[in-house]
Amino acid sequence: MGDSQAKPVVYTVTSATSSHSASKQHRERQYLTMMGIRIACFGLMFAVSGWLRLVCILAAVLLPYLAVVLANAHGPGTPGTMTPATPQDHTKRIRPDRTDRTEP
Repeated sequence: MGDSQAKPVVYTVTSATSSHSASKQHRERQYLTMMGIRIACFGLMFAVSGWLRLVCILAAVLLPYLAVVLANAHGPGTPGTMTPATPQDHTKRIRPDRTDRTEP
């Protein structure tokens, strides 16, 4: 009588947020990039003069603070949404053909 042929609803989590390890890896890469720029600024301090030297000195002094703040700033992930998906009936592909069986 009822809706016996209704297919079940299966939820997928494809829109889930990134994992903690992926977020950590991104923040580590960002930190290391900023420290690489700081090292370049140390080298440029001795190669340039004038206002550019001052910029390099300021960058070499301020970049560690900025890098640490950005590396530690990880906000809560945005909540993912679940989208329904209708499962497909694959029983015909899985079942072996009964005519090919040989009986002992």
